[in-house]
Amino acid sequence: MPKQTSAARRTSTAGLLAATSLALTLSGCASYDVTAPADARADAPAAAVRAKDTQLAAAKDAKNGDGKNGDAKGSQGGGQTTAPGGAGDVDCRKAKCVALTFDAGPSENTPRLLDILKKEKVHATFFMLGENHVDKRPAEVKRIDAEGHELANHTWSHQILTDIEPEEAKRELSRVQDAVRKITGKTPRLMRPPQGRTDEEVSKISKDLGLAQVLWSVTAKDYQTNDSALITKRVLEQTERDGIILLHDIYKGTVPAVPGILKELKKRGYTVVTVSQLLSPAKAEPGMVYRP
Repeated sequence: MPKQTSAARRTSTAGLLAATSLALTLSGCASYDVTAPADARADAPAAAVRAKDTQLAAAKDAKNGDGKNGDAKGSQGGGQTTAPGGAGDVDCRKAKCVALTFDAGPSENTPRLLDILKKEKVHATFFMLGENHVDKRPAEVKRIDAEGHELANHTWSHQILTDIEPEEAKRELSRVQDAVRKITGKTPRLMRPPQGRTDEEVSKISKDLGLAQVLWSVTAKDYQTNDSALITKRVLEQTERDGIILLHDIYKGTVPAVPGILKELKKRGYTVVTVSQLLSPAKAEPGMVYRP
């Protein structure tokens, strides 16, 4: 039985998702609970809210003082200003936030992407593939982590988790968990199911592995085109507050589009964040599905 939902949680069906802008190709009558970022923040435990407010006050004091705390380095999901996936001094309860995510890397394009993000002082969430990516590019995985981005799981070989046996689905996720932990010493807390296809069984497996599921609200369909201008246009047309942008750092036209996307988002008043920053002061709950 699915867990009882609060007012902040909505039951999503495969048919409903297929009718949304996500254009997911879900099948059957699978149903599961979906939580929007704003709802997650609203439902955050009182203790987490107090901790967030204390953290923000400390960050403000640091900025008004010598700023030494701004360069602190901590564990994944931690609370320092430049933490990978941490809340830092960003408050998406007040700021006009949008999360930037990249799927299916790392690839030969990732170093250039990281250069761009570093220059723009933006952190993103990287949903990484294991086979031919994490296993072949450990240096890029280390750099993603070292530069304050959020490490996340996109399965080992991009199999559709709802189409395979539960034990195989578990291996698809756990192999990435193990590989990333071996490289960085950190274990991802977020995963994105290939094609966004999930169900109660996948949610159970994710919960067992300590993984929350993250879908998206903005897609440039960059797997269909190398036209960077078109990719930029599609992202900007769809982006709204609390959105989650899906891009791929494996395609030729995507990384060149990123500077223009970031420039225009900032011009429109957006603060670009990781998924965990978007949810803060809530923390992503293993097994839950998050989607704007």
